[in-house]
Amino acid sequence: MTPAAPSSPAEAARTLWLRTEPLHAVVYFDPECRSLGRSLGLKGFWHSYFPLRVGPLGAVGAALAGSVLGAFAPGTVARALPAAWEVVPPERAVAERGRASAAALRRAVPGIEELAEELATPSAALTAMVEDAPTLARPLFAANQPLHASIGDPVERLWQLATSLREFRGDAHLAVLADHGLDGIESLVLAAATGRVPAETMRVDRGWTEDEWAVASERLAVRGLVDAGGRATPQGAAQRQEIEDATDRLAARLLRPVSGAGADPVALARLLERLAEPARLLHTAGIPPRGNPIGLPGAQT
Repeated sequence: MTPAAPSSPAEAARTLWLRTEPLHAVVYFDPECRSLGRSLGLKGFWHSYFPLRVGPLGAVGAALAGSVLGAFAPGTVARALPAAWEVVPPERAVAERGRASAAALRRAVPGIEELAEELATPSAALTAMVEDAPTLARPLFAANQPLHASIGDPVERLWQLATSLREFRGDAHLAVLADHGLDGIESLVLAAATGRVPAETMRVDRGWTEDEWAVASERLAVRGLVDAGGRATPQGAAQRQEIEDATDRLAARLLRPVSGAGADPVALARLLERLAEPARLLHTAGIPPRGNPIGLPGAQT
């Protein structure tokens, strides 16, 4: 039976995110991936996170890394960069993260080899999406976009394609947040106020103090977005939904190779259907867990 096509490009973009983000997320939540940094000589997960995430940009400093990541306290980034590059140069960080993530996918998803051979070939839809997407004002995507082409292992190549897709969406999301007048900590406070992400986890992991969080909450309260208890007001909830909708709309640009003129009208639906089972298996394995900082639902839809 032919799978049903999404009702709109924005819905399709969100479904693509829901079904490819778990593939990428092994790098954060697989236990062996979480210990990768220590095995490379770095001090721990967060000291490793920054070089592994921004490695495609080169040996950047804390200010640039903090800008493209968007939500971390400046001091948290500065504790890792640029010092981490003396231990793990960017080229090695990129190579090691891909290798470890491919191994994690092999552990969690039976049949991943077949899926990768199908979805990560040079002529496949995911490849076309990444190669066709524009890089203007999308720094993390621009740095990741060419990386899949030099990867021989199909599972690692699949992981890198999923990573490029999520960085495209992530760059778009930061642009939307800026357009709504939100800085990094304010975006976290508002997301937590709507129940999208866990407040205390986000504050601590992103390196913000209780006082900084409280001051950001006060700024949002003045704008009518949160109440005195830190919960989103109707206006705040509506603005947060606007942010998600705009992110979906911008991310839908990825779909042009499979939904534009001349494309197979059911190709996108088939692709999304093919991605559903690996996403489900990864959720079952706790990747990502419920209440995760990505804001991804705990059960695949």
